[in-house]
Amino acid sequence: MMVRVPAVLSPDQVAHCVDVLSRTQWVDGKVTAGAQSAQVKNNLQIPENAPAARELGEIILRALGTNEIFTSAALPLRVFPPLFNRYDEGMTFGTHIDNSIRFATGTPVRFRTDLSATLFLSPPESYDGGELVVEDTFGEIAVKLDAGDMVLYPGTSRHHVRAITRGSRWASFFWIQSMVREDSRRAILYDLDNAIRSLRARDGDCAEAVQLTGVYHNLVRQWAEA
Repeated sequence: MMVRVPAVLSPDQVAHCVDVLSRTQWVDGKVTAGAQSAQVKNNLQIPENAPAARELGEIILRALGTNEIFTSAALPLRVFPPLFNRYDEGMTFGTHIDNSIRFATGTPVRFRTDLSATLFLSPPESYDGGELVVEDTFGEIAVKLDAGDMVLYPGTSRHHVRAITRGSRWASFFWIQSMVREDSRRAILYDLDNAIRSLRARDGDCAEAVQLTGVYHNLVRQWAEA
């Protein structure tokens, strides 16, 4: 399941992120790559332990904590501290799959990467290329969103970033360990939650809405690993 989460950050928050990142030193993006992905990765990143990464990561985590679409789609148990990358002209990231387990720097905490997330910080008209391309059973899906918007997709997906031919593409990226590890089950719960919210908006807490809400929570109880 791939989900677009619009307006995770406001325009003012995006501007603040870009301002802070523009005054921070970037390093070779291979520092967070696994053995396979390091061979196809050509971008820049902010070091994980940089003060800017921690400051901006907290802004993003607070925004996610109140975002209904993110919560419904991801059912998050743990969110990896957000990282930040940059693709300038000629930079790209070839086809790869994200590591299944990641450790937060300086801690013993492990994250299972059930979902991958990219939060765009550059307006799409400011650069050419740079699409995130996710492969699934129906083919390739190219994603290039407005600044402040985010895409969620299964961590099991093969994906790549097309080469930048003009401008620069800045983004935050991170992973989520979900309470429900199986993507197909998360998709069922997401569809059911959306249907319940639409029903309640139309008919209030009618008997059907109450019944379906019970079904939703009973499924979560059956599938969740929290």
